[in-house]
Amino acid sequence: MSIEDLVNSRLRAAGTVVLVWAVIYLPALGSIAIKGEEGRRILPAVRMIETGNYIVPQVGSNPYYRKPPLVNWLVAASFKFFGVRNEWTARLPSALSVLAVAIAFVTVARRSLGARGSMIAAMIWLTNIGIIEKGRLIEIEALYVSLCGLAIIFWLSFFLQKKSPWLIWLLPSVFLGLGLLTKGPTHLVFFYGIVVAVLAFWRNWRLLVHPAHFVALIVMLGIVAAWAIPFVHSATSEVAMDKWSAQYTGRLKGIDFKFFSWIQNIPRGLMYFLPWFLLFPFTRFSRLHDETQRRLARALSRGTAVPFLAVNLVPGAVARYSMPAIVPASWLLGMICAGNALEWPRRWLRGNRDWARIVAVFLGLGLVIGAIGYPVAAMILKNRQQVKKAAAEINALVPPTETLYAVNPDYQPVFFYVKAPVRYVSYVKNLPRNVRYFIVRTENQGEALAARKWAPLRANPISRVQDYSKREMVLFKVAPLNED
Repeated sequence: MSIEDLVNSRLRAAGTVVLVWAVIYLPALGSIAIKGEEGRRILPAVRMIETGNYIVPQVGSNPYYRKPPLVNWLVAASFKFFGVRNEWTARLPSALSVLAVAIAFVTVARRSLGARGSMIAAMIWLTNIGIIEKGRLIEIEALYVSLCGLAIIFWLSFFLQKKSPWLIWLLPSVFLGLGLLTKGPTHLVFFYGIVVAVLAFWRNWRLLVHPAHFVALIVMLGIVAAWAIPFVHSATSEVAMDKWSAQYTGRLKGIDFKFFSWIQNIPRGLMYFLPWFLLFPFTRFSRLHDETQRRLARALSRGTAVPFLAVNLVPGAVARYSMPAIVPASWLLGMICAGNALEWPRRWLRGNRDWARIVAVFLGLGLVIGAIGYPVAAMILKNRQQVKKAAAEINALVPPTETLYAVNPDYQPVFFYVKAPVRYVSYVKNLPRNVRYFIVRTENQGEALAARKWAPLRANPISRVQDYSKREMVLFKVAPLNED
């Protein structure tokens, strides 16, 4: 094949991947209200833009220490780039991170997996239930898993292609460093699970102690330090360190351990890889034609399974922590499908064409979920989204030209949809004298009613609103007592 044909072939593969990604991940991306943990990724981004403080994330009036800020930075960047703050621009970074892994499969991994295997692996990655779900939400998992996946794809591809140790280690270290800035060190368990398994089967332990590896570790930690050093100099760094320490030790010690939930971690983790997980019982490594492929398949299976089991068995873990295993599982299954290493039990007397049909059905299922399922769900939920309902109640009472003050609101996604400018204060006593509208949680209602700082005006409750979790807030208007 000529260079031109090779380039065009790669471009066609990349174009196909982009098309499939767009069909699955873009329809109705912004049609469903923010839910779950999405507000914790979006609201700090809004505050960053408003305050110019990109070092310490904030939710409402309180610093948010539970996660590093990379996902908040990306959301803020998306808002600024598009000039619009809505669900679509908020969620786009997750969808793009998923696309980046698929592109890496058909470009970087193409030489190692082959044209057919790399395309199948990319499609498996794009069409498993876990990635479809997380890739359409602005939660941490899509970005976190994608960064870990990029590190694995680059390391494994360069190792199999016998590239320089400096290339093998340094480029993946950038993605690992960004992963630390996204969630923390859990992804290193999955990355080094693959690394150790592959080096063990190749008996190439020297690569692990090559100077390039140690430089890569410095690069990885340096990426984190670029944010951590100014963060440590902030007045709240000690509180953050205590919270991070408690969060990780709590998971290891099993604080708030719930046996029934814990025992479901492994089944739920496997469900994230549906429908493709259903093919693994039929894999036969012996059917792979090349000994190198058979060795790689064994290495990937162990390097994926051991971290998957180890993370899910931690007392404080939940199933989504094991989602980085989806990337090497996609590589392994892509290699198996391309190598015709799937086999029906003999009594079923089926041929290889049946496997091609099954793969096509699984791909079609992913396309249907994205292109049809989500738009239909958006139409059904259009008038049932509590967060938007609560915001509509506030917008009906607070003119968009007035400032709405939120008193110690904690985590309230409803403010993302409020049209009036929102300002946060910690206590009722901190409200300015010229305030006209403010909102408090129900536990602060008594303090607001008793306040006399606006005399002869009074703070009059004008509405009660509930967010998606049924938590209630009280909206006040400072006006004469008899004013509507």
